[in-house]
Amino acid sequence: MIYDLIVLGGGPAGYNAAERAAESGMKTLLIEGRALGGVCLNEGCIPTKTLLYSAKIYDYAKHGADYGVTFENAKIDHSFVIDRKDKVKKMLVGGIGASMKKLGVEVVTEFGTIQGKDAEGFVVKAGEKEYKGAKLLICTGSVASVPPIPGLREGVASGFCKTNREILDMREIPKKLVVIGGGVIGLEMASYFNSVGSAVTVIEMMDHIAGPTDLEISKILQKNYMKKGISFLLGAKVTSVGTDCVNYELNGKAESAPADCVLVSIGRRANTEGSGIENIGVLTNRGAIVTNDYCETSVPGVWAAGDVNGKLMLAHTAYREGEVAVHNMTCAAGQKETVNYLSIPSVIYTNPEVAAVGETTESVKAKGLDAKVSSFTLKYSGRYIAENEGGDGIVKIIIENEHRKIIGVHMIGNYASEIIYGAAMMVAREMRVEDVRKLVFPHPTVGEVIREGLFQI
Repeated sequence: MIYDLIVLGGGPAGYNAAERAAESGMKTLLIEGRALGGVCLNEGCIPTKTLLYSAKIYDYAKHGADYGVTFENAKIDHSFVIDRKDKVKKMLVGGIGASMKKLGVEVVTEFGTIQGKDAEGFVVKAGEKEYKGAKLLICTGSVASVPPIPGLREGVASGFCKTNREILDMREIPKKLVVIGGGVIGLEMASYFNSVGSAVTVIEMMDHIAGPTDLEISKILQKNYMKKGISFLLGAKVTSVGTDCVNYELNGKAESAPADCVLVSIGRRANTEGSGIENIGVLTNRGAIVTNDYCETSVPGVWAAGDVNGKLMLAHTAYREGEVAVHNMTCAAGQKETVNYLSIPSVIYTNPEVAAVGETTESVKAKGLDAKVSSFTLKYSGRYIAENEGGDGIVKIIIENEHRKIIGVHMIGNYASEIIYGAAMMVAREMRVEDVRKLVFPHPTVGEVIREGLFQI
């Protein structure tokens, strides 16, 4: 049998694309070596959110007196939290499998390797069998980066150092956790383990946390973390990892941070190893598959979506890239779609939450854009004040001056993750200040701060 499409990888890009392809009438094969849902569902987005929600409830219990509610002897059962995480994961993986079956997508649970191409199509070997497809969509995702820091790889091998995969299965709460890397994954895990009792130290090479997050919001986030007891070593370079510590250099001095466990969270890299892309000549750049605006690779008939293209490693980006790729495989000439990367939101799901979309204060300056940046306290929202004793959340809105279009929105505070999609719509649709002022927001909500803020501009 020759499939219309072979999808290599069953993460967000792959399984969603397989669904869309099957719905459009394509005979589709999905090859996934581990578990449907990929890193996001099994080792990333969903497991971490499950843990963080338990930590949030525990935090509320510990600080209930601020709201007139007293809890005595509040405890958290970390092992139970891990069991619940596994239950949630199993339920969702099963749901994807059921969807594949319903839509007629054939699923092969083996690692797939591209063998080449013949007159009939692309040849992919999975297990002991070979499969052929007229078209090929590569969605093999990403893996945690483990740089060549002395002692780090040995630490991973011994279990002293863990990536996002291993730490989500750890049933003991370490007394001292050192997190190498102050990006999203590192911060979310630092937040969880701080809440459940670990002494957490974050070592970050940059002078701020949360990577490309707006710097003002990054500082507010760090202040909130520090209030909870998380320690930060910024501008520090890790020099080696010992058997019970992490060694680093800060301001020219050699220092050491004791640890019972180390989380390696220095970023992720595209996962193409063993995929066989070299057998068909797919072009890569620093290990990531090069794609154009239509998610096409350098090889006709081959598309790539998700983390493997190295563009924006977010699950929701992967969903959209997979959809764009499938659409462009079958659409008429002149009807191709692209991904609008400027309107893709990002979120840090700690307490408080951070969410952002579009240009930042820093990118406006770097690009020389004629824009106004305005910042407003979330205390414009009655609901925020009612639910956040002592909260210091803000919303930051960036307006280009000529047409007064909204080109960026950044928030820190409760519900930010659920509000940001509306801001992303504003950016994607190039809405003007006056357009949003005419919208009716429900009251009282935290989201109405965006509208209130625009009346102050």
